[in-house]
Amino acid sequence: MNSSNGTTFRELLQASFKSNDTEEWLDVHFTRPIGLVFALFWNRFGVHPNVITILSIFLGIAAGYMFVFTDLWHNLAGVVLLMFANFCDSTDGQMARLTGKKTLIGRMLDGFSGDVWFFCIYAAFAYRLMDETIPFSDCTWGLMSWVLAVVAGLICHSPQSSLSDYYRQIHLFFLKGKEGSELDNYAQQRAIYESLPKSQLLARTFYFNYSNYCKSQEKRTPVFQKFFAAVCSTYKGAEAMPDGLRQEFLAGSRPLMKYTNILTFNTRAICIYVTALTGLPELYMLFEITVMQALYVYMRRRHEKLCEITLEKINRQ
Repeated sequence: MNSSNGTTFRELLQASFKSNDTEEWLDVHFTRPIGLVFALFWNRFGVHPNVITILSIFLGIAAGYMFVFTDLWHNLAGVVLLMFANFCDSTDGQMARLTGKKTLIGRMLDGFSGDVWFFCIYAAFAYRLMDETIPFSDCTWGLMSWVLAVVAGLICHSPQSSLSDYYRQIHLFFLKGKEGSELDNYAQQRAIYESLPKSQLLARTFYFNYSNYCKSQEKRTPVFQKFFAAVCSTYKGAEAMPDGLRQEFLAGSRPLMKYTNILTFNTRAICIYVTALTGLPELYMLFEITVMQALYVYMRRRHEKLCEITLEKINRQ
């Protein structure tokens, strides 16, 4: 991967996108260009994308630690470290797509890295709030700060992110086909897990967890499962769908991509930066529980309705 073979930086940048439909404006104009500069730099030295992912994990952990403190300079350091963790996360994905250096360990690390960042941030905010006074009261947060973090992170954030990723992969599947998507299913991934010998502990761990991850996505999308089964049985796959019907589905799915972007990183990160720097980290967790959860419910209902409408059209044919 280099820009000295006649390929311009803009062309490399475009090639590093998953698709224009699923890329967020801030990523297209800020994160991805910086990530590509890093990717070109590290690729010159033969650095593997997995090394960059590991670096992003340590940067995210360090960012979380900085958010434990209440002073401005520690929190500014946390903001910068989290930004660089995100640049590294963009870098590893762009390097993997442009160089073809995709590995099982890379998939494991990529999913693990963001979880580690946010676990550290939620833990930092919960610890930071323990001795703080609850607004409009004389009581301190105490252990309630940890309850707030668990609700915001585990009950709200985690399902929001996983379903957003699922909807992006669905959109990419109907847009670019199987090769352009990572749309997997529980049965397939579970079969891989069961076929692996017990000596391959790392691979078995990944496929066990990943199959359950797919299962949780499928349980929350019952209408899509019926629609997708109808597509596979009627047309033998999305590639053989009538183009008009496929384009109708994509037209309905495309507006939902903005919600999948909101429910992943950038909006959360900006809210973390603002609430940490203003000394109000509880507002970030309340934002997760109220605004982000409302968007999640709305996105899920709209996608299921889209699948219901398209399924009815398939059944009428």
